[in-house]
Amino acid sequence: MNQHLHIITLGVSNFEISQKFYTEILGWKTSRPQEGIAFFQAGGVVLAIYPRNELAQDAMVSPQGSGFAGFTIAYNAGSESEVDEIISDLRSKGVKIAKEPQKVFWGGYSSYFADPDDHLWEVAYNPFIPFDENGNLKLE
Repeated sequence: MNQHLHIITLGVSNFEISQKFYTEILGWKTSRPQEGIAFFQAGGVVLAIYPRNELAQDAMVSPQGSGFAGFTIAYNAGSESEVDEIISDLRSKGVKIAKEPQKVFWGGYSSYFADPDDHLWEVAYNPFIPFDENGNLKLE
């Protein structure tokens, strides 16, 4: 298998509420409109949202589960002040802030917010990983 990530699909409890969150709160644009699923081009990766029960059925697993899902999704900002601006904007729109912006043990600066299904998003400034000319992270 090639070391490449193409799509991350989040199972959501209410598709309409989640679609509104991603389009109206985060301001993301959908691509390839289809009934019952939404795709968002996110750099070199696609984020999709799909009803949780249907996603579980497709994977042949139980849709039950609560608490921490064991993963986070991250957006890297260009500065600490950009992290602060993003979190301030999200807070003003009523988004749940799980962790206030702060310096972190690994030398960066980060915060977390939650989408309507409590999927955790980190907004981080990492001074150790630069962006390439396309805005993607450039690991050496």
